[in-house]
Amino acid sequence: MKLSSPFRRSITAALLGLATALGTTAVQAQEEEKVLNVYNWSDYIGEETIRNFEKETGIKVRYDNFDNNEIVHAKLVAGKSGYDIVVPSSNWAKLQIDGGLLAKIDKSKLPNYKNLDPAVQAQLGRLDPGNEHMVNWLWGFTTVGINVEKVKAALGATPMPANAWDLVFKPEYISKLKSCGVSFLDSASEVVPAALHYLGKPPFSKTPGDYQLAAQLLKSIRPHVTLFSSSGYINDMANGSICVALGWSGDINIARQRAIDGKTGQTIQALLPANGGLLFFDVMVIPVDAAHPGNAHKFINYILRGDVHASLTNKVFYANPNLESKKHIKPEVASNPTVFLPEAELKKMIPPDALNNDLRRLMTRTYTGFKTGL
Repeated sequence: MKLSSPFRRSITAALLGLATALGTTAVQAQEEEKVLNVYNWSDYIGEETIRNFEKETGIKVRYDNFDNNEIVHAKLVAGKSGYDIVVPSSNWAKLQIDGGLLAKIDKSKLPNYKNLDPAVQAQLGRLDPGNEHMVNWLWGFTTVGINVEKVKAALGATPMPANAWDLVFKPEYISKLKSCGVSFLDSASEVVPAALHYLGKPPFSKTPGDYQLAAQLLKSIRPHVTLFSSSGYINDMANGSICVALGWSGDINIARQRAIDGKTGQTIQALLPANGGLLFFDVMVIPVDAAHPGNAHKFINYILRGDVHASLTNKVFYANPNLESKKHIKPEVASNPTVFLPEAELKKMIPPDALNNDLRRLMTRTYTGFKTGL
């Protein structure tokens, strides 16, 4: 049937309208809502970091905290965590990459990626070849922190040991320190590697028998540990409730600064063990099922700005991987040898490694037996 010209024009207009509507819907479907869900460690961000990102981008951030890698890993394994950015340690991120839980980073969306230190990139590349999934947030080391006067008073005539690890792993020291409070990180993947390192074993040992030795060591000191904490110990150090902690370098320095700012009269110090501490690199990663990967890339690129990365270090006293940040670091932070490690100390530090599921379960059992006293 032959259609009249007006009718043909109306049909054509309707079809064009439908096509336009469908095209608009498709574009809208590709656009992300202005939302970003971030899961990060506690006490690990600048005061203005989130607020400034929201102001610059119009993206609303929901920011949640955790205090150990085990919690993060469980959420990612379960799936549908609801997060677009999570910040695990690199050795745990390696497990998540192997499990297909993380998306690859699109470096074309990260103009500030060029600011990253090749030395840090090489460290991450050991676990993430080609640096395809991880972008370093900050890095530091597991060590011993002390309240200088309280520890000296508790030790009495016993001199400070040459190796800082003796304070928490040698009964003759830790038994004296119990009176002023001893805190251990509440995490199997922090405490057991430190114990193995103290015994002269690989911190991430692949030999099951080594974990029996670690269990024996931990059992010998268990009566003298008064607190297990991965976040609250910062304030406990700052106010003098504990005098020694197996903790993270930056957290110990945060406690030091809080004691200074609060005029609590406590002198807090992060120590550099003679045989080195345990390095960690906490990394920004995108879960494979993230609802807002585009916004996640915008956040990563924002953090990689020199001034933003510097603001994190200035606040929480962990080193960052950003070469452009150095001119923005406060002089007193830049010169702190427990934030930016001198070359000689850095060479002593033990890099992180990943363990298979069987060894991780063995590590967890070792720690659980220690914590419960069984």
